[in-house]
Amino acid sequence: MNANVRAAGAIKNSHIKTTLPGPKSRAMIERDVKVTSPSYPRDYPFVMSHGKGTEVWDVDGNRFLDFAAGIAVCATGHAHPRVVKAVQDAAGKFLHISSDYWHEEFTSLCEKLSALAPMSEPGMVFLCQSGTEAVEGALKLARYVTKRGRIIGFLGGFHGRTMGSLSLTSSKYTQQAGFSPTMPGVTHVPFPNPYRPLFAGSDQGKAVLDYIRMLFERNLPPSEVAAMVIEPVQGEGGYLVPPPGFLAGLRQICDQHGILLVFDEVQSGIGRTGRMFGCEHSGVKPDIMALAKGLGSGLPIGAVVARASLMKQWKKGAHGNTYGGNPVACAAANATIDLVGEQYCANAAKVGAHFMKRLHEMKADYPCIGDVRGYGLMIGVEMIEKDGSPAREMVDRLLHRAYQNGLLLLSCGVSTLRFMPPLCVTEAEVDEALGYFRTSLDEAPRER
Repeated sequence: MNANVRAAGAIKNSHIKTTLPGPKSRAMIERDVKVTSPSYPRDYPFVMSHGKGTEVWDVDGNRFLDFAAGIAVCATGHAHPRVVKAVQDAAGKFLHISSDYWHEEFTSLCEKLSALAPMSEPGMVFLCQSGTEAVEGALKLARYVTKRGRIIGFLGGFHGRTMGSLSLTSSKYTQQAGFSPTMPGVTHVPFPNPYRPLFAGSDQGKAVLDYIRMLFERNLPPSEVAAMVIEPVQGEGGYLVPPPGFLAGLRQICDQHGILLVFDEVQSGIGRTGRMFGCEHSGVKPDIMALAKGLGSGLPIGAVVARASLMKQWKKGAHGNTYGGNPVACAAANATIDLVGEQYCANAAKVGAHFMKRLHEMKADYPCIGDVRGYGLMIGVEMIEKDGSPAREMVDRLLHRAYQNGLLLLSCGVSTLRFMPPLCVTEAEVDEALGYFRTSLDEAPRER
């Protein structure tokens, strides 16, 4: 496609009313920098005022399309009326009762998650407040029931920032830098990446499985391994989709050695991939799942879901928390699951297919797009230099150009832009966003 036709697909955003950031945004950031930890990895100066669905506005009145969704959290969009009403109704009754007691929203949510869990037997649920807590709970349960201490994680994985989950996290070295020693007993193995293969041969999934078997023979006693922890679609590591048969191969190895298979569905779960859970694309059933992010449409909630025969082994007091199962957060989660099941899971599959088609068309126009991958509305676009190497600096420029053009994005992996809009996004909004993305692609090379 020639440059004139390409340019016709680019869009100037008429909803951007000020220079970015605007004066109110700059004033807010100036206040914030004096009192807020510098550890937050903020990419560009967006200061939010309010949102509706896929649209968000900054404090200066500029309107953006949110294709980051609070890091895949805002599953039903911003301020969905049914979620807002559920939260308001729950808040009007009571804001907190500890998990020492019972309430309807808590039990109802556990019933829904138990029924939805893609496991070989009914699930049981432990509620918490975040993804990292869900992973910590999964680690503790795995060690508790197997009486084993070792854990296998995968390079590129992100599982949280508290000490146990941080020990598994390996998407960027900065996440562990300065916190050594982390939890002992963790061994990392490669996550298969057909686009950037680490091993010889065309079947990277088989190569990783063979590597794990080799470790079991030479270095890592399988009888001491409690669990393998993996994201069915790797998130922070680059939105990587495992090759066909790989997760099934892990399931087979785990079954052979009495190892529990833990799926971290914090980012890939709750309709994000066009299925309720990312693992459903492979048909592989986990023993334990960790959930959070999209589960509460923005309210802090997480869950450990495990086969009932495992969870029942936890004795009273073996694990607990104060805020887990908060009534307001549970109400949001119940409304979210209902909406995702009724319409947004199917919408993610439908609109995601449209999105992928358009991105593949763009790949033919822009040689800097190396790979397009994902499921549903969990889509990664890997940017490359002319020699095929990762385009790290380009991704940073594109994030800032997209912001200037009214599109909120985040990156992941070495040089991948991730597109993860709310599950309510429309095809028209996707096309609008891709117009801004084209504009950003056309502008970014001029900033070198």
